[in-house]
Amino acid sequence: MAEKKATAKKATETKVVAAKKTTAKKAAAPKAAAKAVLAINAENVGFKAGDVYQALAAAGKALTVKEIAKAAKISEEETLLGLGWLFKEGKLANDGEKVTLA
Repeated sequence: MAEKKATAKKATETKVVAAKKTTAKKAAAPKAAAKAVLAINAENVGFKAGDVYQALAAAGKALTVKEIAKAAKISEEETLLGLGWLFKEGKLANDGEKVTLA
C-alpha cells in the first residue's frame, strides 16, 4: 500500500513540475520584435518617392504621412524618405500637416 502512495505522489509532483516549466516558458515568450533594416540608397529612395507620388495622385487630395504610408503600403519611414525626395524636386506642396502634389 505504501508503494502505491509513493508512486501516486511522484506522479503528482511530476505534473506540478511540468506545469511550472510551462508557466515559465509562457512568461519568457514575449520578445522584442526584430526591426526590418531599411536600405538607404538612391535607387530605393527613388522607388519610395514613386510610391508616394502614385498614392498622392490616386487620392487627388492632401494626405497626412500616415495616410500616404497606408495608401502606398509602405512604412512611415519609407514615406518620409520618398517625401524628402519629392520635396527636393519641387513636386509637393505642404498644407499644414498634410501634403499634396504641387
